Amino acid sequence: MTTDTGWFEGVDPDDLDARGAIENGTAESPADWPARAVESGFAADEDDYYDKLREATIETAREAVAERERADDQQLVHAVRAMDDCERTANELAERVAEWGGSRIGESGGGVSFTREIAEREPGGDLDEQLRALAEQVVDLDERAAELRASIERLAPEVAPNLAAMAGPVLAARLIALSGGLKQLARSASGTVQVLGAEDALFAHLRGNAPSPKHGVIYTHEYVRGTDPEHRGSAARALAGKLTLAARVDHYSGERRPELQAELDDRIETIRARGDGE
Repeated sequence: MTTDTGWFEGVDPDDLDARGAIENGTAESPADWPARAVESGFAADEDDYYDKLREATIETAREAVAERERADDQQLVHAVRAMDDCERTANELAERVAEWGGSRIGESGGGVSFTREIAEREPGGDLDEQLRALAEQVVDLDERAAELRASIERLAPEVAPNLAAMAGPVLAARLIALSGGLKQLARSASGTVQVLGAEDALFAHLRGNAPSPKHGVIYTHEYVRGTDPEHRGSAARALAGKLTLAARVDHYSGERRPELQAELDDRIETIRARGDGE
């Protein structure tokens, strides 16, 4: 949008809604915008003009950030992080419940399943009531994590259809979260995608204290986990390459490309059959 009248043209000084002009406006040549703003009656003087410009640019940036946070890929990021938090907290508290419960009821067990048993017991006193209340919180967190997972499985195919089909909805969401968004993932090199989630191991390698990691969270994919350890690196590279392409297609066009999955299937079959894949 080219203009010779300045970003403030048509803007109410008391309601600085100038996002379109600030984000997209250009001019053919430099001009004395503060003077023009004063002449038009938009600002009382030069200082007032710059105060209004600062307020308008801050509000524009605030709106852009809020809009970005409401984007579907960012909602997916929040959902998968919340799910992970719920699962981690539930498991940690379940260990405490199991240890405490064993001392109260004389039975041993572990995990959320044992915690559910304790949550269903009738308390015999104040401490038993506290134990049961804690166990119920664990159960609630576990159920919330399951509900979040179901939401992720619905949303991920809408946000990134190719990535979700190839990686599975939850792994797709994790990759997007680790990258900071679908746009960032689409702009990543396949080598970066391959080791997402293995940052600690990568930094240790860069410090000379550990070998280079072959994979990060993509290890959870059957094509990596289910491949012979000797050839897992090749499988991880092949998977990361196709996941990167899938993310780019999802971000830039959103067009479903089933052939990407077929190409990956063939590549993994070759790696597993011949053992090298190089």
